[in-house]
Amino acid sequence: MAERETVFVVTSESIDRYIQSLQERGRTAETVQNYRRSLAKLYKGLPEDKVIRADTLLSWRERLLAKGYSSRTVNTCLSAANSYVGFCGYRQFQVEGQLEPGHEEQPRLTRREYLRMLSTARSLGKERAYLLIKLFATTGVTVQELHKVTVEGVLSGRIQVKPRESRQEVFLYDGLRDELLGYARRCGVRDGPVFVTRNGKPLLRSNVTDSIRRLCQDAWVEPEKGNPRCLHKLYLETRRTIIGRLEEQARETYESLLDREQLAVGWEE
Repeated sequence: MAERETVFVVTSESIDRYIQSLQERGRTAETVQNYRRSLAKLYKGLPEDKVIRADTLLSWRERLLAKGYSSRTVNTCLSAANSYVGFCGYRQFQVEGQLEPGHEEQPRLTRREYLRMLSTARSLGKERAYLLIKLFATTGVTVQELHKVTVEGVLSGRIQVKPRESRQEVFLYDGLRDELLGYARRCGVRDGPVFVTRNGKPLLRSNVTDSIRRLCQDAWVEPEKGNPRCLHKLYLETRRTIIGRLEEQARETYESLLDREQLAVGWEE
């Protein structure tokens, strides 16, 4: 008989008991608040069943880094999670080691370099690398979420990424959607994850990074920039720039409206 897997189900009640224990041990209000916030992040980041397994906290740390959190913040989150699971009697799920300052820093990939990578992949006939680069840089999908890019999701134009979080879906624009469906059709993938090995298994993170990095030399891009995290960072920077411009336009439009109203009904002519 196979050995049953040990898991730990996180509950809001056990988190409350842990927070209360911190207060009883005389921890400062700031420490208690930081740990409470960290565990709230953990709870939201878990699957719907709220189960922690052997690799759960390590994967969570990688997701936090992919979202752009600093190494200091990630270390705080992991310290809280380690202490919490230890308090609940599951020390085997703790993650050892601290991230060094600056661990999360990635070289900046420019949009021109990104387009050069796409052009190079297309000219060399490396369709999978082309699509991976475009997917990470235009949708915000992380390498941990790649297995959720399924044929069914691409057909609907929406990828379900993280239930019960603020970012529940990723929307695919028509051009990328058509390219992904064409790739899946040529690879004989009719359902499930689009990006799989010859044996039909989801790609490993190392396979994904290697396929992107190998393009860098031909595309005249530094190899350190050839990874999903740099592409994700480009996605976030592009969104921030666009949103900033839209907010500025909205502010100017609103001020113009107020000026016209002031001229029409202001107290003093």
